[in-house]
Amino acid sequence: MRGRDQAMSTTSTTQERPPLNRFPRMLQEYLTRRMRLAYRANHARVMALKTREAAEAYVAEVRGKAAWIFGPWPEKTPLNLRVTGELDRGAYLVRKLVFESRPGCAVTADLYVPQGLSGPRPAVLSPCGHSWSAKAGEPYQSYAQGLARMGYVVLIFDPMGQGERLQYPDGRGGSVWAPNDRFPSVHEHNAMDRKLSLLGDWVGRWFVWDGIRAMDALLEQPEVDPARVGVTGVSGGGTMSAFAAACDPRLAMSAPCCWVSSWHHNAVNEEPLDGEQCPPGILAAGLEQSDLLIAAAPRPVIVLTEEQDFFDQRGSLEAFERVRHVYRLLGAEDRVAYYAGPGGHGYWPGARQAMYGFFNRHAGIEADDPDAGLVMEEYAALQCTPTGQTADLPGMRTVPDLVRERSQLLAGERGSPAGEELLSRVRDLLRLPVRSGPPEYRILRPWSSRGYARKHASQFVIETDLRFGAQAVVTKLEDERRAARPARGSGPAVLYVPHLSSDAELREDQFLRELQKEEPAFFACDYRGIGESLPDTCRPDSLFGHYGSDYQYAVSARMLGESYVSWRVHDVLATLDWMASLGYDQVHLVARGWGAIPGSLAALLDERVRRVTLINAPRSYAEIAETPLEKWPLSAMLPGVLERFDLPDVHRELEAKGLGLVEPWDAMMIGVSVRGA
Repeated sequence: MRGRDQAMSTTSTTQERPPLNRFPRMLQEYLTRRMRLAYRANHARVMALKTREAAEAYVAEVRGKAAWIFGPWPEKTPLNLRVTGELDRGAYLVRKLVFESRPGCAVTADLYVPQGLSGPRPAVLSPCGHSWSAKAGEPYQSYAQGLARMGYVVLIFDPMGQGERLQYPDGRGGSVWAPNDRFPSVHEHNAMDRKLSLLGDWVGRWFVWDGIRAMDALLEQPEVDPARVGVTGVSGGGTMSAFAAACDPRLAMSAPCCWVSSWHHNAVNEEPLDGEQCPPGILAAGLEQSDLLIAAAPRPVIVLTEEQDFFDQRGSLEAFERVRHVYRLLGAEDRVAYYAGPGGHGYWPGARQAMYGFFNRHAGIEADDPDAGLVMEEYAALQCTPTGQTADLPGMRTVPDLVRERSQLLAGERGSPAGEELLSRVRDLLRLPVRSGPPEYRILRPWSSRGYARKHASQFVIETDLRFGAQAVVTKLEDERRAARPARGSGPAVLYVPHLSSDAELREDQFLRELQKEEPAFFACDYRGIGESLPDTCRPDSLFGHYGSDYQYAVSARMLGESYVSWRVHDVLATLDWMASLGYDQVHLVARGWGAIPGSLAALLDERVRRVTLINAPRSYAEIAETPLEKWPLSAMLPGVLERFDLPDVHRELEAKGLGLVEPWDAMMIGVSVRGA
């Protein structure tokens, strides 16, 4: 196979024999059970608070957890703030700003400054949602103009991957990740997140840090009263408003719009969120979205929602119930409010009016309706850089540039672990659950004439997590039909760990067909999320999308403080336990593509694996991190791996087990020669 497209063709089977996939909702039900348990525990704990002292202790606990989840923060370096232009609109000025949130990382922002008023003014920080035009988007211009007309100083800044801050610019004003897409932000955000995860980092931390430095820039303005600064934004900007409220105590009030609900409701409703909206470990810490607002208690907050939004109103109302309960115990119930408009996803006029009224009340402002006479500026008029992209500014670097530098630094720090040191690092990173003996299993009806190189196939469901219902499906190829129980044996056996579907790959791959004939005992394992449990959830045909079902379960695993890779390694190890219970404890493990990652790690950890063949395995995680573009999915990323080890370390250790590397894949999932591996 010479590339990703050909690799994916392993599932393009004949019309008579589509790939087996009898459990396409297994992962969704597994995630639903876990999320529901965590959500109910969080709700019960908050609502069980009965005294002011208990509420204060809970707020302090949440703040500590938020600091751990979102931090540690980088060193604050000079902003190098400069004004690149100005628009005079009578009632207010628009100053075009560029500053650096970290060295070489430029941020573009528009500062709305009211004219004709004396004394320090209240201010509002505004992170943007997923609008392609970012700070020039209509919702942001609308409430920035409205707030400025009432006397607020407003700073709206472009997020990474949007507006003037594309991190993968194509030189023609678009993104290389989405050349035909006017809204490439989702693609860019998740592409950055994949790379950063390998470093033990998270793209959302970069977003929040941009907001902290934007707050620094706002407070440098002489017109601003630092005691009266609020934050508001919609959609992804609503996310960042909630994150900012939890992380930056300088913010006096907040108004997140069209985001606050719950990670539980998003998950059970099959609604994926961008990588920056899903903090790693936050569910493991027992926190929900409502806790981000509780962390800011008793500072004023209004939750802005819309009845026809895709974010579940049940989650929004229950989040508000928890927040209001804590504020009531703190004697600050008058500082929390809820608004539900009639519209869909967006910052509509009704929500703006609700925000205006709430901020005015807590900032001590009296003003008439400021929305009369709003005039939307053209995108170019609000542009802060000469070319429209910060990447073109002298000395500026993109996130891929910074990731490459960090990856190269980590290579020197971690060295080349081997032996027990490597095993220890792998175990520490995977944090696998304890296994005790062979797993429970179910016997499925056997297949005949599937087109394998052997006539019969016995099939079993291996229960890899009885508590929440995770499973792997194992196929054992037979010369005779068996249905009552798995046949016992002895001696060597093959275990195949597939790329996408063992059924399709066993039928269509010539190398595997020959191997089926040669080996006396042949097993194949569809680990979770592959083959027999390939998800059909989230959106139709979305599996490989930046926002698809494979991504959804990978990002959810990370929020649970785990990883999809670890889940899959556990499935392979549980399968080896089950095979050993049948007498097969000398295994030749063969893995392909996506399966080569859990396959190689399981082979490293399990002494019963005596021989290893990896087909289309990634050459290294460092290559994925350091190459400008990559196509390995988030489900293939092992968070923090480059702080501990890399795949070449694993491959070197597996040489003692006769490792064979067959046509490894590069960062773009394209085959390369073994010599180049």
